[in-house]
Amino acid sequence: MKRISIFATLVGVALSLVLSSCCQSPKVEAAHRDWVYNSVVYEMNMRQQTPEGTFAAAEERLPFLKELGVDIIWLMPIHPIGEKGRKGTLGSYYAIRDYRAINPEFGTMADFERFLAKAHELGFRVILDYVANHTSPDAAWVDEKPANWYVRDSLGVPVVQYDWWDIAKLNYETPEVHAEMKEVLKFWVEKGVDGFRCDVAGEIPDAYWQAAWAELRAINPDLYFLAEGEGPNFHADGFDACYAWPLKDVMNDIAQGKREPAALKEWVTDFTTRYPREAIQLMFTSNHDENSWAGTEFERLGDAAKMFATLTYVLPQGQPLIYTGQEIGYDHRFEFFEKDPVEKWEANEYTDFYRTLNALRHNNPALWAGEKGGELVYVGGVPEEVFAFTREVEGNKVLCLFNLSAEEQQLNLPAEVAGAYTDMYGAPATVETAVVLPAWGYAVYVK
Repeated sequence: MKRISIFATLVGVALSLVLSSCCQSPKVEAAHRDWVYNSVVYEMNMRQQTPEGTFAAAEERLPFLKELGVDIIWLMPIHPIGEKGRKGTLGSYYAIRDYRAINPEFGTMADFERFLAKAHELGFRVILDYVANHTSPDAAWVDEKPANWYVRDSLGVPVVQYDWWDIAKLNYETPEVHAEMKEVLKFWVEKGVDGFRCDVAGEIPDAYWQAAWAELRAINPDLYFLAEGEGPNFHADGFDACYAWPLKDVMNDIAQGKREPAALKEWVTDFTTRYPREAIQLMFTSNHDENSWAGTEFERLGDAAKMFATLTYVLPQGQPLIYTGQEIGYDHRFEFFEKDPVEKWEANEYTDFYRTLNALRHNNPALWAGEKGGELVYVGGVPEEVFAFTREVEGNKVLCLFNLSAEEQQLNLPAEVAGAYTDMYGAPATVETAVVLPAWGYAVYVK
């Protein structure tokens, strides 16, 4: 009798579970932390951020960035820079001598900790630039560690990649390198940083990233990881986001007349085909590489600069980036290896522009990244020079109209798209079926 009773109980429980699963939608776990989906990244070039170029001086800028609507502060590498093979007077941030120390150019470890504490107090997440591929040629490891810690040529000299004569490439075929580089990450997590932007992430084996992120999220599941690289493998590796390098090229080429506007739709098709819905890409019109080596957004995009910047805020699966100086429309190529700071920060139309875009992203779930945002639905009745679409989720609908040409364009929108909205500034607006967009013009409407 006891066996029958237990059997009957188990059958009842199983039946209950089956009925429950039939009647309820399965709960899907979010692919990212909640705060990631509508976040805006600010890349802080510490050397050029202020005339002083220190953590203490940069700390004074944090309230401004908070009011601007920034969520994540990405610090370019903050570590001591090698002297051997040094480029320029001050060298490249990315030629690191000691991963656990602070570049004295910026201050002390205590200064960094105060900066981090102030940023956290204001609600920012702070991520560090993590250079896993290489050290400087005079890093202590070059002499102290076994020879197989570095990729070496036939003479036993650490390999130099590309024109990076100020670096020595680490060897990820050596297990001890994996272990030590994960300890470097843990050191900074214990300091309280909120994640990492990973330099030339494609140079590092996927297996390393997968193991590193699993170990770090076991310590702090709230961490955020950004790969400098493009490819769905980074999403599989555990990164929250990777770079939208091809999109950057498409925008530059359209603005310069090297490609037709149709190239943007081709990029969307390629991205949505290759990447899962939950994948996120960092979208930008400038960053430290583009600014110093290819030119400012005004040099590359001309009159289309604001239009393309707005596009990076509304495309599906995108996470927008603001680089040092963009928040005031600073039209200057920063010297990379020398001191070349913004001398004076004064709010202007570009400050209002980015504040508006940040609020637009924060307040409209349809524009959020990954699987939580609305899918792109093209709008008909527009010339081929116009990129028009809607995104909608949970009753929040956003209509986006972009003229990807230097000529005025006339649009005949479908009746179902027209109606009452608010514009991107929050003012009431009525969208008619007949719309005129000026050269490189754009409009974003919300309902």
